[in-house]
Amino acid sequence: MRTPLSKQDIVTLKSLIAAGKLLVVPTDTVYGIAADPFSASAVDRLLTAKGRGRDFPSPVLVSSISQAAELVPEIPPLARAFMEKFWPGALTVVLPARKDLPLDLGVTGGTVAVRQPDQRDLLQLLQENGPLAVTSANLHGLPPAQTVPQAQEYFGNKVAEYLDAGRSQIGEPSTIVKVEEAEYSVLRSGVIPPRQLQLVAGKAAKQ
Repeated sequence: MRTPLSKQDIVTLKSLIAAGKLLVVPTDTVYGIAADPFSASAVDRLLTAKGRGRDFPSPVLVSSISQAAELVPEIPPLARAFMEKFWPGALTVVLPARKDLPLDLGVTGGTVAVRQPDQRDLLQLLQENGPLAVTSANLHGLPPAQTVPQAQEYFGNKVAEYLDAGRSQIGEPSTIVKVEEAEYSVLRSGVIPPRQLQLVAGKAAKQ
């Protein structure tokens, strides 16, 4: 399926997601493999397709800060400052997850990793469908796909639909930060430089 997406494309994709199928989607960083985050069987299918276990849980992509807020008890001021500065974009924020939601993303320690990607077609799907469990489109230990043909080599018919938006814009994974109250730690280096994180954290601490 080529982008931009039509209304009928969105309807088709939503029905595939609801049926527990896997999609490959374009993001701003690299291509991702996506599933319904509220379906344990769909997430298990995603992790199995990548060849990795539940100790490598999937992040969740959202359309907005308000959609992210539905997945967590609260967004601390520091986390909100990061989101307002870097979203949509290549920063994933790890926060405590709401305990009353049926999220089963793997072994998360009670957290959820959320990101708003800077990719028009994916944002449209997230707005219409709701959050998606999305992790990089690659087999465990191999480079993430930057094109649909690369993703097809990895997954073949394990994926119900491939959304082709051309080569990835950035081609490098997102930076992952874990926020606990007014403190943060970098869990994975990526597109966002440490200095930019420090500047935002410093401003947030003064407010």
